[in-house]
Amino acid sequence: MLTDVFVPHNRWDLLEPYPEPVPTVSVVIVHYEQQAELERTCSALARQTLAPLEVVIADDGSATPPRPPRCGLDIRVVRQEDLGFRAAAARNLGARHTTGEVLVFLDADTVPEPGFLAALVRTVARCPDALAVGRREHADFSGVAVDADPRTARRLPPPRWLAEAYAGSRDLLDADGRSFRFVISAVLACRAALFTELGGFDERFVGYGGEDWDLAYRAWNRGAVLVRESAAVAWHDGPDWAGRSAAGDSLDAQTLRLAALIPEPLTRGAPLPADLPDVLVDLAPGADVVRTTHSLLAQTSGDLRVRLPADVDPAVRELYGAAVWTRGWSDDQRRRCRARLVVSAPLARGAVEAAMAVLVRDDLGAVDLVADGDVVATLTSSRCLGRVERWRHRFTPDDVISAFGRARVTVDAVPSDGHSLEHFFSTLGR
Repeated sequence: MLTDVFVPHNRWDLLEPYPEPVPTVSVVIVHYEQQAELERTCSALARQTLAPLEVVIADDGSATPPRPPRCGLDIRVVRQEDLGFRAAAARNLGARHTTGEVLVFLDADTVPEPGFLAALVRTVARCPDALAVGRREHADFSGVAVDADPRTARRLPPPRWLAEAYAGSRDLLDADGRSFRFVISAVLACRAALFTELGGFDERFVGYGGEDWDLAYRAWNRGAVLVRESAAVAWHDGPDWAGRSAAGDSLDAQTLRLAALIPEPLTRGAPLPADLPDVLVDLAPGADVVRTTHSLLAQTSGDLRVRLPADVDPAVRELYGAAVWTRGWSDDQRRRCRARLVVSAPLARGAVEAAMAVLVRDDLGAVDLVADGDVVATLTSSRCLGRVERWRHRFTPDDVISAFGRARVTVDAVPSDGHSLEHFFSTLGR
């Protein structure tokens, strides 16, 4: 059973007065050569106060297939070929074999306390936008019985940076566009419908880590409500990865992959000539194609892609070449851009950057760019558009934009009438 409560922004605290339904929960455990750890984790799942509907063990190509532990749960195993560390693909494989309303992702070496599932899904069950992360602690399970309470293991220090992030954001209540870094797939939950909408984990991630940040980034961009459920505790067998000697090279590889796929400026570091830009730009009907496109390519915020109208003059298409887009936007582009911009007139340099700063800072639905009293462009957040789509059967787009908020940013006008293109180009280049 689920209930659907709409909250503005990331205000999961507003869900508190609503009753907590009891959903059907499917647990997906990613596994590779970890039979002993799997026995312990499944034993802990059998002791949950909220019993899982089913457990799917997603094996990432172990030489010896995992044996489903005998613990009274409905457990089945799905497997994929060993083509390297492919946790993203394994989790997707497991998710495809589930039937529950809510998906919970666990690692085979992460042992939940008895109240873990109930605590982890409490927000997800009330809000279809919720993406919940639990509280992962670290312990040494050497010599600890398989069916022992995980709290009896020798405790290891948790990563300080993550604890500080949760404390500083009030368990992600104050999340922003960079908070995807605080979501970890070892203790993760969302509705099955949201997971499908997001396209699951990105299977381009091969090697340790990053796929959880990427999923959380796309979720935030689709209007997700991020919440850290501090009462949902699970214990990882061993230290945090950052404390291991092999972490350096793996983290660098992870950073490169994230920069390629996530256009958020502090993740990417610099605008890239890639097909996954930060802002997708369309020209409004009647806009001066050349002057408006030129003004956009001259913006200080360079991580944008302009799409030309389908009927544009061939000479204009030749002029811009690979600098513009001429096809429909892909699902990947729409899921990853932080904003959509519709422009009806040339924009002054810095206009897009100024509007994006306001949009992102205040988690707004839209920002109108105004020059000489006229709206010359509208910047709409992908977060808001994702929420519009998810709630389309109950609210109008204007309702959702109003819930996020709308602002106006005044920008300099760009004189374009009465001047030749030569004059316009030379003025724009100064």
